Amino acid sequence: MARPVRLIKPLERVIHEGHPWIYRDALEPHDAQPGDTITVHDKRGRFVCRGHADSGPIALRVWTTEDESLARLYSARFAEALALRAWIRPPDSTAYRLVHGEADRMPGCVVDRYDSVAVMRLDGEGATALREPLILAAEPHLRALGIETLLWRVGRKQQTEVHAAFGSLPDKPVVVTERGTKLVADLLHGQKTGLFLDLRESRFRIRQLSQGARVLNLYGYTGGFSVSAALGGAVHVTTVDIAPEAVKLTADTFAANGLDTQQHTAITSDVPDYLDGLPASADYDIIICDPPSFAPSERALPAALESYRGPHERCMRRVVRGGLYLAASCSSHVDREAFEETLREAARKTRRVVQVLERSGAPADHPRLLAFPEFDYLKVVLCRIL
Repeated sequence: MARPVRLIKPLERVIHEGHPWIYRDALEPHDAQPGDTITVHDKRGRFVCRGHADSGPIALRVWTTEDESLARLYSARFAEALALRAWIRPPDSTAYRLVHGEADRMPGCVVDRYDSVAVMRLDGEGATALREPLILAAEPHLRALGIETLLWRVGRKQQTEVHAAFGSLPDKPVVVTERGTKLVADLLHGQKTGLFLDLRESRFRIRQLSQGARVLNLYGYTGGFSVSAALGGAVHVTTVDIAPEAVKLTADTFAANGLDTQQHTAITSDVPDYLDGLPASADYDIIICDPPSFAPSERALPAALESYRGPHERCMRRVVRGGLYLAASCSSHVDREAFEETLREAARKTRRVVQVLERSGAPADHPRLLAFPEFDYLKVVLCRIL
């Protein structure tokens, strides 16, 4: 049964435009537990929206602005999300996003496809409490797509747990195809759901641009950019990541694509230490810098911007004049203007001119809501350094 709660801030218009979060200070006090259904009314008692309760600053994640049952929505929303992917599915790819949380009006629920395995990631205590009905609603739709195993993940980083909702846990990393490139994904221990699928089009762009290039891939994770560059004809690729297990998967990814390992060097190192230790003569035609989120919260933003500036400066000194620099930020707390300002500051300090070739973000299987700019988290800038 839905708990009625009154809205105490004038947010009706924002909610009806599609913003999916209501913060705790915008609602009257209530005792709903994470996962409980809440019906929100305005000050005059009129229906505004319905959603599930969550813990922390976000008190409610909105599922609908219609007076309808949430339980009946779960299956319908899965069907809508999968119908969109059938329409926009990336070519020659067996790995892509099926459900993108709030943007698919399924707050806190992400589902990624890795060939015959799907991985559901639940964000927040509220979504986690809805695990069973969400899995029950998803199963027939996923099986109809040929999905044989559904894994569900909860938690973040070292606290992540992975369980099989149906099928069985994979006993080794899986090999998938992305725009014709084979990638190796560890679905049990890897970051996110296994791979950073939102950078698919950026990896493909690097493949198109790498003929004859010397390429450096920083924060390389499992080497998606590296193998893309090698398949694109790079004469040599260097991958740097601090995690030895990720560097091992990079070697596996090169092998899966039948590439000559002589054209690749994998380095287990902290990125700033690696760049500072390079000889003065070392330079590259293309550098990719895709660090982890430096701003997990708004309070961390000043330190995060400085953390972006440092690698930018080091990379601009190592790119040959006329070479390419692909810089990315995955932090929702760093907007595009602030991120590009870190590039401008690095250019001033290094006395280089930055020519922006392309600005991009997440691909179409990671949609955004116009009324929810917080979800437009990925910023990618492809530059020419002069």
